[in-house]
Amino acid sequence: MFNVFSNIHWLSVVVAFAAYFMLGALWYMVLFPQPYKVSLGKANEALHNESALFVVGPGVCVLATVLATTLLFYALHITSYGDALRLAAIVGVGYLMANTTNIAINPNIPRPLLYSSITSGYHLVGITLTCLILAVLR
Repeated sequence: MFNVFSNIHWLSVVVAFAAYFMLGALWYMVLFPQPYKVSLGKANEALHNESALFVVGPGVCVLATVLATTLLFYALHITSYGDALRLAAIVGVGYLMANTTNIAINPNIPRPLLYSSITSGYHLVGITLTCLILAVLR
């Protein structure tokens, strides 16, 4: 079932990774920087996220997510855009949104539902892009 490595179109993985990763920069730096700061209880503070950890870490996590989704995509023989969107919904809601919300429900995050909605939204859009890119470039 998971002997699919030779079938994977690796350019689609690279493109999906780049799209998902760049979406993060757009999401947190352009679209939702202030609500994200509010969710962390730092509305009037600068976020100290200039170190390489805050770029490399999310990149590694996005790459792991894209690779795992690619394996499922090929193992499940996804061939249509509809099936790609269904896989995105299952992975996005079942894993990414659920895990993000579980992490957010933490006494150190003052606005857990706001944090979850911002971050879950990013992951849902990112995984949807990933699945559509995999379908287009299959």
